[in-house]
Amino acid sequence: MLVAVASVGIFVPTPAQASDVFNLEGMNSYIRKKSTSRKQKLFNSNSFNNELATQKVESSIVKNKPFEAGSFSETATLDGKAQFALGAVDGTHSPNAATASYSWQGNVNTSFTGDDNLYVRLKSGNTPGAFNNKDFGTYLSSSKGNADLLKVDKIWYSFPIGEKQTVWIGPKIENYYMHGTTPSIYKPVTKQFTLGGNGAAYGASTNPGIGWAYKADNGFAISTNATSDGDTTDGWGTSESATSWATQIGYTKPTYSASLIVNNKYNGWEDSYYTTVLGKARNSGDSTNYGLRGWWRPEDSGTAVPSVSLGYDWSTVDGQSQDTSAYFVGLGWQDTFTPDDRIGFAFGMPQTRDDEAADPLAWELYYAYQVNDSVTVTSTVFGGQDRKGDPNVGSDFKAAVVETTLKF
Repeated sequence: MLVAVASVGIFVPTPAQASDVFNLEGMNSYIRKKSTSRKQKLFNSNSFNNELATQKVESSIVKNKPFEAGSFSETATLDGKAQFALGAVDGTHSPNAATASYSWQGNVNTSFTGDDNLYVRLKSGNTPGAFNNKDFGTYLSSSKGNADLLKVDKIWYSFPIGEKQTVWIGPKIENYYMHGTTPSIYKPVTKQFTLGGNGAAYGASTNPGIGWAYKADNGFAISTNATSDGDTTDGWGTSESATSWATQIGYTKPTYSASLIVNNKYNGWEDSYYTTVLGKARNSGDSTNYGLRGWWRPEDSGTAVPSVSLGYDWSTVDGQSQDTSAYFVGLGWQDTFTPDDRIGFAFGMPQTRDDEAADPLAWELYYAYQVNDSVTVTSTVFGGQDRKGDPNVGSDFKAAVVETTLKF
């Protein structure tokens, strides 16, 4: 059944009709010539975050536009996407049965000065446990399993200081939205491969947070940010609340980038997506987590040469004699068979404690076919061996899923 699902999606792209829309998501946009060699378009420091769409509005519009009660201002925009998924997971933790689900996301951006931005993300979905499991790495990037409830999923405010600095503050934000350097240009299907390995160094959680970034004209960037539970009992940033404080430095040019991050996590903060059970254990202690990231891409798309994203993490944990480590490799091909199509292949070892009985492996392979500017069909096979780090717990699995994304 898994082979059938994947084969149908990969070799028979689904036809669809949709009107052209203005697409604000710029991660994998490219400038193409009418030839077999197409130049790629540059992206900004938020390109790795395909969920964040921002739009600058001229200051004169904001200052001179009269607002009418009961209506949106001209500085407010809404875009979003709906995603349908059909697939199955074959493993001891999940029955080999096909499931169908959806997620819906709306992005609202509002500017008050022309340079600032208030971002609100609304999200809902009914993703089942088979594609919503963090411990086994089956959690999809599109997953949202909140029983069809529409909620405010993210909300924050950002504003510039001069020409090169940006500040973020918000009650629902994650550290990686506030980094100055894009750590990876690989676009994953499973969330574990986000950011070059979504584990100890880059793993985050939606909490109240604040951050700052400086980006120089020569490609150098530095940023620091903190998020904390901030509940009414422990308080934000106190010695009782789980807190993540991440500082990143990086250097980026049009075809390559390198960065280092140090993420100090306090009071038992645990990460889930790209880690084994023992690898994420903190025993209510603190940890210091380091992440090296680098990526390179060819100047021209549509060739046999892929873009390459690499990641390596290591951690020291207070009160724990064993350190943890992880690695990631992501390869991507653009415009291979048709304009705007994409092939992705990633593999690596999730965050693993040094004394674990087995070295886990996670992998994914996908083909994304762009029907038109608004509709994309992505067929993926993925799996893991000893994914939980213990060969005796039945943590091998394989899965297949076909996702249809409709942007508006």
